Amino acid sequence: MKLRLFSPEDVRGKSVLVRVDFNVPMQKGQVTDTTRICAHLATLKALRDGGARVGLVSHLGRPKGTRNMEYSLSPVAKALEKLSGWPVSMVDDCVGPEVSRALASIPEGALLMLENVRFYPEEERNDAIFAKELAAPFDIFVMDAFSAAHRAHASTRGVADLLPAFAGELMRKELEALGTVRDHPKHPFVLILGGAKVSDKIGVIENMLGHVDSILVGGGMAFTFLKAQGKEIGKSLCETEKLDFAREMLDRAREKGIDLLLPEDAVVAPELKDGVLGAVVSTDAMPEGQMGLDIGPRTADRFAQALKSAQTVLWNGPMGVFEIPAFVEGSQKIARAMVEATARGALTVVGGGDSAAAIAQFGLEKGVSHVSTGGGASLEFFEGLPLPGVEPLLDPE
Repeated sequence: MKLRLFSPEDVRGKSVLVRVDFNVPMQKGQVTDTTRICAHLATLKALRDGGARVGLVSHLGRPKGTRNMEYSLSPVAKALEKLSGWPVSMVDDCVGPEVSRALASIPEGALLMLENVRFYPEEERNDAIFAKELAAPFDIFVMDAFSAAHRAHASTRGVADLLPAFAGELMRKELEALGTVRDHPKHPFVLILGGAKVSDKIGVIENMLGHVDSILVGGGMAFTFLKAQGKEIGKSLCETEKLDFAREMLDRAREKGIDLLLPEDAVVAPELKDGVLGAVVSTDAMPEGQMGLDIGPRTADRFAQALKSAQTVLWNGPMGVFEIPAFVEGSQKIARAMVEATARGALTVVGGGDSAAAIAQFGLEKGVSHVSTGGGASLEFFEGLPLPGVEPLLDPE
């Protein structure tokens, strides 16, 4: 996969539209987590250093195609200016003559934040006329929002078909790390899957089954697999319509010589709520009326042991409800084991979404090789699906 990357010569003196993902957590009009903003700084610095005039386009929240100022990007512009030390101007639209005027008036080295592109319903429809309006004031498009690359929207795909399109530094970093894991992994390769539902991971399991040496299954989805083995799972989450799929995957893994490890113990409680206390039980003797909410300590140790010889590790989905202290230990143990694997020289990738949130909660994100910014985009990438926001950035091999 060869990406088209911009050089200073490509952008010098040009107006550049950059698709970023500034869909950041907000509270009372303030940005509460700047992780996604920081992820784009390398791209923005390269464009500023190259002498480009830069406009930033993003969505924030779900304004449902209406101008709802609760979802204005103005607080994000202020946060970006504070983080970077660069001047950041704000225009209260993303299309039209006002954008052209604002772009022409910003000083060299300044950035221009366009207002929330999802204030227009045409954005999510990838409307051709709207895409032309977005592109009109600009000479070049840089796609840096990997986390939105699985969406064929006007700001992720439409403008890329109208302007010379390049990948940004975050996009390059994402596809380099994820592409190495998917297409050129070193072995042993361990895939760790968690989260609530088997249905969310079907494509990943099917596409990666021929590439991995071990699969460790935790989270709520593990109980569908355990039920498929004929075990009682109490009140634990179970997708009954996916039991046949789980049985098939267990059989296929066995045929291919892949170790597919399921929890041998679990932390259970009668209900999921703050302050509840968990009890450790064997998955061979799950009590009626209890639900599994984390992998147990024996399972966590066994999973961590499986990472000790790994050369490639991909983690997608937490091992339990890590937001609640009683059910955090499984995910925390996996995160620590990944850090140790990284220190031994393994390539370790966290596939975005809840697993990225978990490792950030533990303060261990800097101890692994790569934490993806894209939840849905990462899943679709590992399913082997084409990403609409990436396709225009590819050079023919």
